[in-house]
Amino acid sequence: MQRRSLDDLRALVAVARERSFTKGAAKLGVSQSALSQTIRELESRLGVRLLTRTTRSVSPTEAGERLLQTVEPRFEEIDAELAAITELREKPAGTIRITATEYAADAILLPKLAKLLRAYPDIKVEIIIDYGLTDIVTQRYDAGVRSGEQVAKDMIAVRIGPDMRMAVVGAPLYFKRRSEPKKPQELIDHNCITLRLPHGGLYAWEFEKGGRELRVRVEGQLTCNTTAQMLNAAIAGWAWPMCLKG
Repeated sequence: MQRRSLDDLRALVAVARERSFTKGAAKLGVSQSALSQTIRELESRLGVRLLTRTTRSVSPTEAGERLLQTVEPRFEEIDAELAAITELREKPAGTIRITATEYAADAILLPKLAKLLRAYPDIKVEIIIDYGLTDIVTQRYDAGVRSGEQVAKDMIAVRIGPDMRMAVVGAPLYFKRRSEPKKPQELIDHNCITLRLPHGGLYAWEFEKGGRELRVRVEGQLTCNTTAQMLNAAIAGWAWPMCLKG
């Protein structure tokens, strides 16, 4: 059957629903004569009569009823889907997938999302914690949130949070066993908590004073791959971590 038959089938459904060529034509926005011609051509192509016409009414034949039982529900499904798509223009809906670091999720995204999700109940958000430069297109993410200059090639970056600064912290329990360092270089002799980066290397702690940058490659018994683990270990008295501060 040719593609134009879809329009012809819609014409058949309209006439059968209204039981009238006049009402069916008004619903479709065409003339009664044009609608009658459409049905006659459809019947001619199929080689079977689909409608029984009388001076008072129109009703489907056995063949017409069988065809209507098949195609009418399909048109209803299509119309329902088109209506649902149209609603998306009127109100935000759907699922948003975001890849982010732990700090970005806790300090920036979650506080904002609480208000957003209350205002738009049809929106769903999925946050995946990841420290690597994830390919958001391949992994089917809508956005990625990373710290500083961690932007993959060809990605568009938009600032969404304030500047962050790092602070070296330690628990009182640790100070009972070790003396407090006075300068960054002294951290080399301490039992520090190290951060494993996605590419496999260890993060070198960064310091800046007077415009000069200093990196210290610390060592320790404990290595983590998220800042939350490092902070919890430090609170427990394990050692020194370098933590994010807003």
